[in-house]
Amino acid sequence: MPELPEVETIRRGLEGRAVGRQIVDTEVCHPRPVRRTSAHHLIEGSVGATISGLKRRGKYLIIVLDSGHEIMIHLRMSGQIIAAARRESRPRHTHVAFILDDGQELWFIDPRTFGEVVAFDPLQLETTIPELAGLGPEPDQISLAELRRILRTRRRQIKALLLDQTVIAGLGNIYGDEILHWARVRPDRRSNSLSPLSERRLHTAIGAVIANAIAAGGSTLGDGQYVDVSGASGSFQHAHRVYGRAGQRCLTCGRGWIRRVVIAQRSSHFCPVCQR
Repeated sequence: MPELPEVETIRRGLEGRAVGRQIVDTEVCHPRPVRRTSAHHLIEGSVGATISGLKRRGKYLIIVLDSGHEIMIHLRMSGQIIAAARRESRPRHTHVAFILDDGQELWFIDPRTFGEVVAFDPLQLETTIPELAGLGPEPDQISLAELRRILRTRRRQIKALLLDQTVIAGLGNIYGDEILHWARVRPDRRSNSLSPLSERRLHTAIGAVIANAIAAGGSTLGDGQYVDVSGASGSFQHAHRVYGRAGQRCLTCGRGWIRRVVIAQRSSHFCPVCQR
């Protein structure tokens, strides 16, 4: 699933292409992405409006319209957003297309159809998209003091805590693993067991890993499903120290072998030498 760095890369790519453009038509080619409301609701809420901004909350992309409404896009497991000229042939699994007044099209492509595209009134956010309304703070908004409060008032495995979107928005399996490796903390440690030094390292790691991943355009894994709005792959996967490297030598210490464990029903990867 694309995480914060991937969605932020998409947001930045769309910002220069779509802001100021009017949506002259919206085509819904599959009912699954609009299952929360309806195809009619998305078309009615988007056609004729001008895109005035692009926002991101956690793993959610939000298109801001001059009508006062917004469009939420969640890529989930296999979603992509591609900006292309109207003359280009749409790929298979293009389920929603926004046609802009400059001849561009924005395609929502999703082979597994888990993703969503929803037009909504921000004043009705809590009833329309409650999980978006209930997101925790962005990683870069959390101070060291706030992170310490979060850790010390809970007794959860630290990896599971990082994946909880109501606690911190936008982190997922890839970056949870990489952040904990950077901080030298085992993913199965209880959050309230970290020393003040480990808490500080974790705070630093969250900011550093996310910033580096955004700078690299996100991570494109072996399935090739994540690409930016131009169809280009990210490159942060080449900097992964532990994610997806079970059974391989640790790149950091050169002594440990990367282990895989299951935490919160998700695979977690760590070095038993580096991470304590």
